Amino acid sequence: MLLARRRRFGFCATASLLVAGALIAVASSAADAQAQTSSDTCNDTNDIAVLPAPFAPWKGAPLRVLFTLEKPLDGTLSLIAPDGSVAAASHDRMGGPPYFWYAEVAAPAAGTWHATVTPQGGSGCAPITRDIAVRETAPPSSTAMSAGGWPVRASWNRATENLYSAWIEKLFDAPLDAEPSWKALSDVLRDRSRNMLFDYLGLREDANLILRPDCAKLPYLLRAYFAFKMGLPFGYSRCTRGNLGKPPKCYGWFNSEHLDLGRPSPPPEPIAAPAPQPEPRPSGLLQRMFAGPAPAPPDEPAEAAAAAPAPKRLGRAGSFAEYLQTISDAVQSGNGRTLAGDNNTDFYPVALRQNALRPGTIYADPYGHIMMLVRRVPQTANAAGLFLTVDAEPDYTVARKRFWRGGFLFVNDPALGNPGFKRFRPIVREANGTLRRLTNAEIARSPQYGDFSLEQSKLGVEDFYDRMDDVASPQPLDPVRAMKDVIDSLEEQVKVRVGSVDFGRKFLDKTAADASMPDGPAIFQTSGAWEDFATPARDFRLLIAIDVVRNFPDRVARRPDRYAIPNGKSIADVKAQLQSVLATELASRKFSYTRSDGSSWTLALKDVVDRAPAFEMGYNLNDCVELRWGAPANSQEASTCKRHAPAAQRAKMIKYRAWFHDRHWPARA
Repeated sequence: MLLARRRRFGFCATASLLVAGALIAVASSAADAQAQTSSDTCNDTNDIAVLPAPFAPWKGAPLRVLFTLEKPLDGTLSLIAPDGSVAAASHDRMGGPPYFWYAEVAAPAAGTWHATVTPQGGSGCAPITRDIAVRETAPPSSTAMSAGGWPVRASWNRATENLYSAWIEKLFDAPLDAEPSWKALSDVLRDRSRNMLFDYLGLREDANLILRPDCAKLPYLLRAYFAFKMGLPFGYSRCTRGNLGKPPKCYGWFNSEHLDLGRPSPPPEPIAAPAPQPEPRPSGLLQRMFAGPAPAPPDEPAEAAAAAPAPKRLGRAGSFAEYLQTISDAVQSGNGRTLAGDNNTDFYPVALRQNALRPGTIYADPYGHIMMLVRRVPQTANAAGLFLTVDAEPDYTVARKRFWRGGFLFVNDPALGNPGFKRFRPIVREANGTLRRLTNAEIARSPQYGDFSLEQSKLGVEDFYDRMDDVASPQPLDPVRAMKDVIDSLEEQVKVRVGSVDFGRKFLDKTAADASMPDGPAIFQTSGAWEDFATPARDFRLLIAIDVVRNFPDRVARRPDRYAIPNGKSIADVKAQLQSVLATELASRKFSYTRSDGSSWTLALKDVVDRAPAFEMGYNLNDCVELRWGAPANSQEASTCKRHAPAAQRAKMIKYRAWFHDRHWPARA
């Protein structure tokens, strides 16, 4: 049962969640939130979690309800009004796991509402109902912040984790044949049709929200956003990137009650490369919250700081927006590549099984890219199962993508750390009131989690991808359909590159100067225009994707047990058929890119595959787009090319070409 009472934070409640039943029902009213326990076996075993929004529902705001279960149950969610009528219903259960329904009423009447899931016949389960109180008047506003950041009124457990996963899945939901993308993360969060937590606290906290994270920051900002709205604890570490044969390691942990106000970064790493960009100045978050004077930066006299007027209070919403920037300044891709057995980390590795790979789980690429799972699509009689992810590119675009070998690289290397699928480490409150993270051993034996695993750290490359194939599609696949799915993924990756290259074209149209090119492995991880518009990391992955597609017939021959080989056909027959289908599909699939003069040029996927050697040198944003797409010299396609990278940069690219040709990511010195 969940209990709540008024606190000094206005309408914000402090809630205690009992582990029994893993049940949460958030905010029945401004003063109290109620949840009913049930002796019904279906209720007890399904770990129900219900989230109404906003925090204090009232008749002047839409009532949005998320109803989650741990185990599958077919049925319909109905929002029943105080007069007994069904105001909204959802017949489509999503997820798995968690499984959930979502429904919304635009103008709810005041009174007691019922969120009821009615199981379909034959399940043996009784209807599951949770009550939601809707106020007649708007709740009082609140701008107060606790001395530690925001009031913690709930705890992380299976119920809140399920709500988080369901929220993530709904946030990025779209038809399977769509290729949704957004210019920035804030575009997603400010879409009320996607984000049921928009203005959840009634503070207009999303009105001016601008978030443009890169790949490593995106999972942190989403987790912090959800934690802030739900009154959950949140934390992050300052970590190294890994260097000199050593994996990344985390040194400082900060949380929503122990804020990071410009404390020293981890010990510096010796790097045989250009000096990294300086850390941003401390944000002075607490000073702005409570109008205390900020300390003077190192290059400004202390007297000037003393004479400066005290910063204005930002209020709760403004302070949170600044806190998000503080997080962004601190985290990077090394946070996701820490060793699997390390307890002093933000993420822990999970087992490769369907009930562990939930929305909100991250995938840490060994070479510095971070993606987040947003949906698992079960295998059907006609299609392979798959996992969908989102990531943020250096140009801040956020896009949904398929998990596949061509886009998700894997290798266990002591110098790189341990990559793979990982979840945020749960944060708990100690008896003395302080917050801490659960250890790996505690997660492994926790009835709320139990999914810590060192499995991935012990797998070789082929074993990892074989295991993921088995998890996504437990039943044998039709080999032709499976190959077409792989080609679909390559096509998706190529189309994403079209946008990335075009961003570089538009950038150069606005500037006459060439963008500077880093030296050595820094070409893959730097800052400025090169990071935003050059594509070395993306092209490295594209080359691997091309290899995967080319070699798919050989993969089927290597693992015939994974595929439904037609009766009467040999492995050699199937391989020959796949090679024929591959040639046809690559030639028939077309896409277009914009040339230097603004005209459109059409290529086929076959051109991309045939031009693979050109992509070993196609990542420099200072080259014309025609060259970056491998247009043959003196061809009509290349006739509009008017720009080339400087000779010095071209010489470096020739030197670095072996990395791309051999598909060998260079280690940092």
